[in-house]
Amino acid sequence: MLEFRRLINEVAARADVLRTVRFAEWLCTSRNGHRCSDARLAHSKRVDDLSGAVSSGEHELGTAVQEAWLDDRELEVVRGRVPMVYVEAVPVRLDEVGQVTHVGLLLRAMADSTISRAIVSGRVLWGETVRQALQRHLDKDLGPSAFPRLPAAPAPFTVVEYMPDPTRTGYYDPRQHAVSLAYLVAVEGECEPSQEALGFVWISSEEAASAAVSAEMTGGQDRIVRLALAYAGRLP
Repeated sequence: MLEFRRLINEVAARADVLRTVRFAEWLCTSRNGHRCSDARLAHSKRVDDLSGAVSSGEHELGTAVQEAWLDDRELEVVRGRVPMVYVEAVPVRLDEVGQVTHVGLLLRAMADSTISRAIVSGRVLWGETVRQALQRHLDKDLGPSAFPRLPAAPAPFTVVEYMPDPTRTGYYDPRQHAVSLAYLVAVEGECEPSQEALGFVWISSEEAASAAVSAEMTGGQDRIVRLALAYAGRLP
């Protein structure tokens, strides 16, 4: 057991985070059961960035469940090597028969340095379920009085891939490769956008599908709105 931990620490000091993770996975599949469990335990520990690990001679692999997320330096390292998992939500108002009447859009600073209309979006944390991530980002972006109705099943209406190269998929994020699960979420309460957002507005479903609104959105999120309206049978 001690020998296994020593090997993990030595590799972490010599290689980058991705190579360390791959080494731990290899050990997990090539050693017996108790060593495999130890590899999972090592992977659950907090990731230190490489420069700090080399200078201090210490490095712990993984991210602890109780910690919110990686710090800025760690996140930059991981984003450059591993696809990130996101959830996105298109907030909507429904009429008495359950048809979409309005779409809610935030106004915020985007990853491409623009100020644009946007949908609710954010990362899934380590140890967090998709449903928990969706609820957390809806509360954060729309406020505690929005009262979103999460879907009964965690199946998205579409899955999109953001790429640093805008020509790859049509969904663009200059920071990372991200796989995003997109949901249509009915909102019953009053929305009070967070400090990260500059504003929030409800627009009709017809306006949300218009070219004028598409021009105010970046990164391909206008396509997600149109896919949401098509999913709800409300695309003009």
